[in-house]
Amino acid sequence: MRIALVTETYPPEVNGVAMTLGRLADGLRQRGHTLHLVRPRQVRGEQPAMTADLREMLVGSLPLPRYPGLRFGLPAHGALLKSWREQRPDIVHVATEGPLGWSALTAARRLDLPISSSFHTNFDAYSGHYGIGWMRGSIERYLRHFHNRSQVTLVPTQEIVRRLTSADFQNLKVMARGVDTQLFNPQRRSAALRQQWGADANTLVVATVGRLAAEKNLDLAVFAFDALHRAYPNSRLLFVGDGPQKSALAARHPEHIFAGMRHGEDLAAHYASADIFLLPSLTETYGNVTLEAMASGLGVVAYASAAALDLIDDGRNGLLAPPGDEQRFIGAAISLAGNAGLLARLRLRAPARVSRLGWDAIHDTFADILEDLALIHSRRRHRAVVKP
Repeated sequence: MRIALVTETYPPEVNGVAMTLGRLADGLRQRGHTLHLVRPRQVRGEQPAMTADLREMLVGSLPLPRYPGLRFGLPAHGALLKSWREQRPDIVHVATEGPLGWSALTAARRLDLPISSSFHTNFDAYSGHYGIGWMRGSIERYLRHFHNRSQVTLVPTQEIVRRLTSADFQNLKVMARGVDTQLFNPQRRSAALRQQWGADANTLVVATVGRLAAEKNLDLAVFAFDALHRAYPNSRLLFVGDGPQKSALAARHPEHIFAGMRHGEDLAAHYASADIFLLPSLTETYGNVTLEAMASGLGVVAYASAAALDLIDDGRNGLLAPPGDEQRFIGAAISLAGNAGLLARLRLRAPARVSRLGWDAIHDTFADILEDLALIHSRRRHRAVVKP
């Protein structure tokens, strides 16, 4: 099957959406499908990949405001029409809702191609963190109009299905995310790395991993750690990641560890060498970091939303706080730090909970969904042609 995948973020960019799409693209190719990947050019002079099973189209892009290192794709309606007329894909999957995604959606509809889409990011929820909360309703209406023009919209959890259904989104289908448990696991723990952080065997290392940005609610992680540290002074706070808030956070809190962006086995070692993981964000659609932290054997404290709501049995393999209840979140972090037996049990059970969430099953599900949509669309077109 020839599949067109349109996205405005892709590896080597580092974010959950790029990582997920890179994995999905690899999975499709491993299953014998041919991929037409449409994405922004990430660096000047970059050339599109051309192999037997991958044909790239690189389009113009502009920097994403307040997100250094990330870009959004410019509309490419004419180029897409020309390309897809010359080599008609069996289905178009539009993964992002920016200008490039919109132009792909309109081009595919004009050519009567089947379309699927993904809902990866709560852009409407982000608005309040960037001084444009008054636009939240308009952003939600745009997202609804965008996704309702596809035959199916893939979302990561039932919670998102319920929320979007209540906002009149249609044709929603759950497709969860996976985690590489060969990479993320407790065996990656490193005493040498902990020593670099100034942590001995008895030091409690509290970590948060992800983009250092306003929508991640990182002030709450700092507040929770400060309260924890007052009760248990032999503790350190570790930030792994980069983003627009890094400089300000590091300037205000030089006592904390800012490890920057990490990848691969190095990232896995940073996870596994911590003890507690804090996820204070309320804007996640899923939160891949939840799976990675649990696979790495950390005691996770999170709000009861996104992946945490699906994966964490409160008190058994992690701790949950009601969404938005900061005092309960802070209290959970303090209680976990002060209960060595509970922390040990959570850390033991967390990897077992995600051990069967490998990417292979996700890849199979994605390929099956696309194949079914392409087949249904093909039959409909055939009936329209032969209709007397």
